[in-house]
Amino acid sequence: MWEALQQSAWVTLVSDTAWLYAAVSITHYFALFVFVGTTAVLDLRILGVADRDHTLAQVADQILPWNWIVLALALLSGFVLFATDAVDYVPVGLFWLKIGVIVVAIAVTFAVQLGLRSWDKASSAPAAAKVVALLSLLLWMAAILTAVDISYISGVG
Repeated sequence: MWEALQQSAWVTLVSDTAWLYAAVSITHYFALFVFVGTTAVLDLRILGVADRDHTLAQVADQILPWNWIVLALALLSGFVLFATDAVDYVPVGLFWLKIGVIVVAIAVTFAVQLGLRSWDKASSAPAAAKVVALLSLLLWMAAILTAVDISYISGVG
């Protein structure tokens, strides 16, 4: 299955065309920077560290329209990058750890966004909201670190 994916025409086109592979990589990194950056700003605002001059709702209204668009772009470009070396990535445990951390981080980010409007009504975010925001930050840092370590530890990518 993974070999068929890696050998499919569209994947070999990406992997064999330097500028196309570079474009997908740049898109992936840019989308991740924007997504993790905007998520971090929101989490830091919940923690009371960033942008105290604006309410949670004001910060969320500026950030959230972009958040899920760039996440979709990061996931799509990440899948394309995975597909170019699927056979090599699949047996790597660190790759699956990264995927698991990302799934949990997305769920926690979604939980943060679900709670925003109710947390905004309080004078400061409740302790539970701060714990969830801190967990979100830690999970995204873990996702980045595991992604970086895959090529270093396993030689894939």
